[in-house]
Amino acid sequence: MERLKSHYFVLVRLFLMVTFGAYGFVERPEDTPVSAWVLFLTAMYLASMALFEIVPKKCKFICLIFSVGFFSVLMAIGETEFMLLGFIIVYDFLSLFETLEARIYLIPVIGFLIPGPISMVTRLIAVSLTAIVYLQHNYVIRSYRKQMLEDTINEQNLKRDMQQKEYEAKMEQRRSMMMAENQILEQRASLSQTLHDKLGHNINGSVYQLEAAKVLMEKNPEKSEAMIQAVIDQLRGGMDEIRGILRKERPEKRQLTMLQLYKLCEDCNSKGVQTELVTEGETSQIPDKIWEVILDNAFEAVSNSMKYSKCSRIDIRLVVMAQRVRVSISDDGIGCSEIKDGMGISGMRQRVRECSGTISFESAAGFTVTMLLPLKED
Repeated sequence: MERLKSHYFVLVRLFLMVTFGAYGFVERPEDTPVSAWVLFLTAMYLASMALFEIVPKKCKFICLIFSVGFFSVLMAIGETEFMLLGFIIVYDFLSLFETLEARIYLIPVIGFLIPGPISMVTRLIAVSLTAIVYLQHNYVIRSYRKQMLEDTINEQNLKRDMQQKEYEAKMEQRRSMMMAENQILEQRASLSQTLHDKLGHNINGSVYQLEAAKVLMEKNPEKSEAMIQAVIDQLRGGMDEIRGILRKERPEKRQLTMLQLYKLCEDCNSKGVQTELVTEGETSQIPDKIWEVILDNAFEAVSNSMKYSKCSRIDIRLVVMAQRVRVSISDDGIGCSEIKDGMGISGMRQRVRECSGTISFESAAGFTVTMLLPLKED
């Protein structure tokens, strides 16, 4: 059926040629026999016109030349009853020029005034029908197909752009994750070096003093006790330095959480579920305690989506507003008819409640978890 639709004009054109040819035989005088030459010329005309739709565009003009030749011989030997076939040649010739205006196709209609054995009304109807068929094909159908082709090309370009943007988003996500990892590694290296520089000599000195105090313990208990007390004071000072270094050098909670969220997305992508993290606003305003709630609940929500929703995509969106941060985790899975508070959902509610936030669940299309968390800790 689809093949018939795509080649309908070939069938209509063939119908016109056969009809006009048959009409030429019908219009012949009854007492005039059909010669072999007439049959041969008519058959060759039909064959050359049929080839017009098959051959490449550069060969169509050759087919028309042969058709004109056979038609001219028919007219020359007095077979003017086949004159309607000439109009098909004219319209096929016009079809070779796609830039012609539609009104040009109305000019051959004037040909019905050419005298001949066929009545003027019949000629007018036949030529007008031919003009309508070619106009419909060359302007209505052709423009429709051209528009469909343009739409297809635009759709392919749009898909290509979407795929490119998706690829760029994934690359940006990976770059962000790599930057966060590098920052953490640099901070760890700095922490290690600082601990070595600050505490190495302190601890070594304390060991030497303890060894000396052990030797002097029996000979000079008082001096030994003073040395031990000095070591204790030195080690206490070292512990204070360690606490100060850790407070100063430890990675920010924001960096660690973002890195873990990026890794969560990467893990889901590797399992065939397209997952994307999008942030808006200044995330540095989010307190450490809120970051913990975001991370724990995000892991719980994504884990549930991967287990139960049969989804193909998960979106994690974090938007920092004036006084609150909105976090939504949504999937495009099967959803559920009734939301029941199991251990996972109850845990999510509890964590949000402890930081004076709100949480909601929606399962109209897929499943969505939305949290509103304060930017200031109570």
